[in-house]
Amino acid sequence: MTGEFTVALLGEVFDDAEAIKRLPENLREARDNGAQLVVLPELPLNPWSPVTRKAVASDAEIPAGPRHQLLSQAARQAGVGILGGVIVTESARRHNCALLFDAGGRLVMQYAKMHLPQEEGFWEACHYEPGTEPPTVTDALGPRIGIQICSDVYRCVGSQLLAAQRADIILAPRASPRASLAKWRLAYRAMALSTSAYVISVNRPGPEAGAPHIAVAPNGELLVETTEALTVLALDMCKVATARKDYPGYLDFSLAAYADGWKRMSNTSTSNSTSS
Repeated sequence: MTGEFTVALLGEVFDDAEAIKRLPENLREARDNGAQLVVLPELPLNPWSPVTRKAVASDAEIPAGPRHQLLSQAARQAGVGILGGVIVTESARRHNCALLFDAGGRLVMQYAKMHLPQEEGFWEACHYEPGTEPPTVTDALGPRIGIQICSDVYRCVGSQLLAAQRADIILAPRASPRASLAKWRLAYRAMALSTSAYVISVNRPGPEAGAPHIAVAPNGELLVETTEALTVLALDMCKVATARKDYPGYLDFSLAAYADGWKRMSNTSTSNSTSS
């Protein structure tokens, strides 16, 4: 894709009835400022329940449940794409899922978080299970878009898989405290440089998180670091093509060799597990 693609970083959560009333207005504001896609934080329609170890049934919903429908309707009414997320329960298993909707409210991608923290304030493994499906890309909104969620960034296999699928933009909603900002800044810059893709990360506000939102160019340049509730950013898609031609973007992914290596690791893990 060439030309510009405009993304809005909307750093708010809508976790109660009063807050939800603000969502359409926020989306229209982003659209009126040129946004084609609005990126929300991790689980934007939920309170941050992983602050405790206790899972609450009302935090989750069946596939295409009420939070899903709210996001779909909001996208359709505002005429803008949305990246949101919900906790989905299916076959008695819960997953933290990012949901990408186009401007017509159609779900074009769903991705379940694969790497779950388990520490004070972030007892996520008590609330949902790791996803099991590898990340993919979609071009339903124009550029090729892939998704990672929060701590997935620290296991870069997913982002490299997206790069091998020629992702132009990697969306990475998160919930992280300000104290860990230096790590996240470094990780997202490395992700962008190693994938030749834009990386857009919108963080949850408030006591459980509050670190700045981050946007990084395909060459690793930090474009935005802000705690503003709304930031609109025009992405020059020609920079993706340029980064892929420059070092290290032109390096081959050696897919077959790495696939074989991971297969061997998987077999080794299975063997060790059986023997123990």
